[in-house]
Amino acid sequence: MKVQHSAAIEHQQAVEQAMRRWQVLAGVGMVWLAATAAAQAPYVAIEQRVDPQELARVGLSPAQLQTLNRLLREADARSPAPPVAAAPVAPGTPTPAPMFPGLDDGPINAKVTGQVDGWAPGTVFTLDNGQQWQVLKGEMKLKTSRSNPDIVVVPGIAGRWFLQVDEDLPKARVFRIR
Repeated sequence: MKVQHSAAIEHQQAVEQAMRRWQVLAGVGMVWLAATAAAQAPYVAIEQRVDPQELARVGLSPAQLQTLNRLLREADARSPAPPVAAAPVAPGTPTPAPMFPGLDDGPINAKVTGQVDGWAPGTVFTLDNGQQWQVLKGEMKLKTSRSNPDIVVVPGIAGRWFLQVDEDLPKARVFRIR
């Protein structure tokens, strides 16, 4: 009798766990549907978009207008939402350096301002483009000091960045502070 009771409890727990999974899945689906519906603007009928005199000149019957509205509504539902336009920038306005370097497409080529003897965690490199990068990992002592050397800040995996003074030397792992 005890074995049947244990099996019944295990079955009940499995059923409850499956129900919880379905509830979570249904909740996610509902949130997705709500977000999708909110992102799409409601359809505006052609009669409200066009001047009544212009519409009368076209000479569509009420049935044709209804069909046209249905076709336009369906086309709007199938097409993706239009991209949001960026605010216009006044000519001559300097573009600030991006503050999210993990989103940039490629390496950053610049010059370090000042002398570079080496680096250790905490060392800050100021670049001629105004950016500042701080060493997180890596330590190096250069044989000869370099004045205003060309460097490359290279993107790595998972948002990591590496500062390269010379391609033959190890890179320092860095993060942007300005």
